Amino acid sequence: MHFSMWTYPWDVQDIGVDEVIAELGTAGIDTISLATSYHAGRFLQPRSPKRKAYFPEDGTIYFEPTPKLWADLRIQPKVADIVREGGDVLAALIARRDAGGPRVSCWTVCLHNTRLGMMHPEAVTRNAFGDPNYYNLCPSHPDVRAYVGALVEDISHRYRPDVIELESPGFMGFAHEYHHEKDAVGLTPEDDFLLSLCFCPSCMVAAAGAGVDVKAARAVVCQWIVEACEREVPQPRLPDFPRCGIEGFRASPALYDYLAWRSNPVLTLISELRARTHPDTKVYLIDLKDGWLGGCELSEVAGLCDGAILCAYAMSPEDVEGLFHEGRRKLGPDRYLGAGFRLLYPEFRSGLELAAQVQSAVRGGAEGLSFYNYGLIPRPRLGWVKAAIGSIPG
Repeated sequence: MHFSMWTYPWDVQDIGVDEVIAELGTAGIDTISLATSYHAGRFLQPRSPKRKAYFPEDGTIYFEPTPKLWADLRIQPKVADIVREGGDVLAALIARRDAGGPRVSCWTVCLHNTRLGMMHPEAVTRNAFGDPNYYNLCPSHPDVRAYVGALVEDISHRYRPDVIELESPGFMGFAHEYHHEKDAVGLTPEDDFLLSLCFCPSCMVAAAGAGVDVKAARAVVCQWIVEACEREVPQPRLPDFPRCGIEGFRASPALYDYLAWRSNPVLTLISELRARTHPDTKVYLIDLKDGWLGGCELSEVAGLCDGAILCAYAMSPEDVEGLFHEGRRKLGPDRYLGAGFRLLYPEFRSGLELAAQVQSAVRGGAEGLSFYNYGLIPRPRLGWVKAAIGSIPG
């Protein structure tokens, strides 16, 4: 099996490459999944000997790019200052791998990038009212596709990692993607989804070209959002959302057609990224339980990349097993299926709880485990990982 831990480059710099490799090895981890493109945030740093809070630069890359690959692109990457000041962690880990150390996976955030969204508002997703979602570059926009394609090609050809993990290659939700969000209405899950639907010029032109009545679809979404904003208290329109999938929108034919088309720019982008990746590097999609919300139906992704990591967040062991049975069914027998777990408290209160989830995922068909996140957790929780890995039947 494949055992990986998501890790930030600043943690490797603070703690030291040798200690990181040693600690992860003791925990049973054989792959370091390093953030190579990431967004902003505020991170409590329990492990760092240098700090206890860290605010990474927004929307930067954590490797040295190849200038000629980016020369003619409109959207340009910014190398994080810590790479210039503290060295290329990815290069250091690749060198250790080549000398017999752990495998290296590049955890690559694709379209979640507020810094670039603010610089290129023409390239972000826009809701049915035309309001920009600055945090989400649109997968339909040609400049965005060129940017992400160069990002993946550069990482894979320059460094030759074992895996590239694609995070956020599609449409993002409305809630929890920006900072200091305000919502006194109390949006339901379907309200959030409606506000995430992109009607930017690139999407509208492409969908209309595919025969979708985009204006009618947009009108329905506008009407439903207005109605949600006028309610005294929240009221679900679709009580079985998101389980219903796009079938829940059959009563609105134009909107249904738009939702059916909506996966096209995401799936074609993933396919293009796989084509631009070095053949020696595998490409996995990081996905959530209801990936269709972002335009990534797992069964459609199966033939486009080498596998997927399903994030089993805040679920019971029974639900985890069901998630991976379904994931294996959709991916088929020949694609990698990994399970992602957050080592957050109180999502997990003990190593026994983590072991129960891990065993459920393996019974469901998972052939690898990814744990979040090395630098965010107290050191003793690495013992939970070791015990959970050891609990997997031989």
